Amino acid sequence: MHSSRLLLREIMTHDVQRYILQKPAGFSFTPGQALNLALDEPEWRDQPRPFTLTNRVDDEVLELMIKSYGSHDGVTEHLAQAKPGTPLLLSDPFDSFSYQGPGWFIAAGAGITPFLAIIRDLAGRDELGGLNLIYSNKTPADILQQRELQYYFGDRVHFVCSRERGDICSHFGHVDEAYLKATIDDFSQEFYVCGPPAFTQAVKTTLKSEGSQARSMDFG
Repeated sequence: MHSSRLLLREIMTHDVQRYILQKPAGFSFTPGQALNLALDEPEWRDQPRPFTLTNRVDDEVLELMIKSYGSHDGVTEHLAQAKPGTPLLLSDPFDSFSYQGPGWFIAAGAGITPFLAIIRDLAGRDELGGLNLIYSNKTPADILQQRELQYYFGDRVHFVCSRERGDICSHFGHVDEAYLKATIDDFSQEFYVCGPPAFTQAVKTTLKSEGSQARSMDFG
């Protein structure tokens, strides 16, 4: 395990916070990889949790965007109260998502986080041209990195809102079979899907019915 410490914690939405961590010497990763993080305190050291790195590979710090689950997960709730300087333990990075070529990112809620490092890496190399994004949230206020994603994708980003309408939302409702078929005109591309289990399974079922296979991961 690598020793690190919390440098900054800031609120992004009502249940997601951004964490900036000290980058251990020699630590490197590829876009899409995750790590296990534990609070370096007696009662928490043996309770690591996996989180996806969202920063660019050459950044001098590490960034995580983490959803707090309250009583569902004491680790994320405790982390959500951590102060700068809190000691942390980080594992070596491991594979989460691997970019395999142009297509569609389809995410819901905090499920956008595994894609952020990949998107930022591709943007830095001016290689986002063949990619599109469908990003579903309950309300406009829940959208993570809205302006950044708009900047990268332009009219190729589709914000979907299921509980509250907003000018930023291109669709009010769910990312269901009808919406996917109306939005995607070529199902022979690569598909990367991440979100709550029910969301991921529903999207994968539609893609499969169209002859496509999705690279997917469940994310609470």
